[in-house]
Amino acid sequence: MRFRDALAGAGLSAIAEVQRHSPAAGDLRPDAEPARLAASFERAGAAAVSVLVDARFGGSVADLAAARSASSLPLLGKGFFSTVDELAQLRRAGADAVLLLLRDLNDERVRKLMESATELGLDTLVEAHDAGELERALRLGAPVIGVNARDLDTFEIDSRAQLALVEQAPRDRVVVAESGIGSRAQGAEAELAGADAILVGSALMRAPDPAEKLAELISRPLVKVCGLTREEDVAAAADAGADLAGFVLAHETPRRAPAVLPVPETMLSVAVHVGEITEGEADLVQLYARENKHRARDGVLLRAGRKVAQVVDRPWREADPTHLERASAAEGRVVLAGGLSPENVQEAIEAVHPWAVDASSSLETSPGMKDHTRVRAYVEAARCS
Repeated sequence: MRFRDALAGAGLSAIAEVQRHSPAAGDLRPDAEPARLAASFERAGAAAVSVLVDARFGGSVADLAAARSASSLPLLGKGFFSTVDELAQLRRAGADAVLLLLRDLNDERVRKLMESATELGLDTLVEAHDAGELERALRLGAPVIGVNARDLDTFEIDSRAQLALVEQAPRDRVVVAESGIGSRAQGAEAELAGADAILVGSALMRAPDPAEKLAELISRPLVKVCGLTREEDVAAAADAGADLAGFVLAHETPRRAPAVLPVPETMLSVAVHVGEITEGEADLVQLYARENKHRARDGVLLRAGRKVAQVVDRPWREADPTHLERASAAEGRVVLAGGLSPENVQEAIEAVHPWAVDASSSLETSPGMKDHTRVRAYVEAARCS
């Protein structure tokens, strides 16, 4: 249960993968040293390490043993396994868990391997690629289910389909989103869909510093720039490293956006509504009740109509001396908004430890027009906390 327990904690966990080669992308990091990488991933905050032991990925069981020698984290042996002897070999090399691909195994074989894994002291990561395989994983009682966005025949990534499957998985299982995650925003989207963990390989192996890239992917808070009305301001926010782009669609504000503008894959779009959701398709919705013809003090963040975070804000155009205290006392994911700026966001983060921070008017030259220098300063300040 060591592997499972490591992934089931509060917040989003990460499994960092050691992978030299990919059939889809070719050579990633041919000179990868599993021991050094496993140790650095542990320092960077990984919950577990996955090691490709298949020769087609440039790996071997010796790589798993090397990782074991350098890290105390749970290790996942990853490959195409179908026999109990293979599982026993991985256990001897130091594995805490093994991958079982439903695509390659019938139910009887999966059952046998899961039972044998338990006897050997191994957890299993049972991987599904479509709705039928997810149903099989549930029927087989798999406690840890991987949902892979990559089609193993075409190697194409379909994140939309993956997230739909993640949403369908019951919350009493540990769900791991695999493949196609290369930014904080993509990891956060998997988290909001219901994933307990993400498994990241190619994005780490391509990075100049894999451990630094891992730390970036799991770092919180996310940073939101709101009140965007122009494409050039969206680009400036993305270049600065913001994760969330906010587009206010309420009629009463001078920051009303013409629409939810396109955002790069490193960001999620957020449509901000007051009173009711009226228009504009976005990755997320930030919704406030309407009070006295303006927005209420606090709001909610929605994904696919489901509340995924609470927005702790300030009253419309008023001060709130209890703002940070209220936010600090709130449970669950908190989006901290209202009065944040490059000058105070670091202090606010240290006081509240929010899931995301949200700034708008303090980053403007005029309503709806962003000052790109201040946008960058705000993102940098939030990242330094």
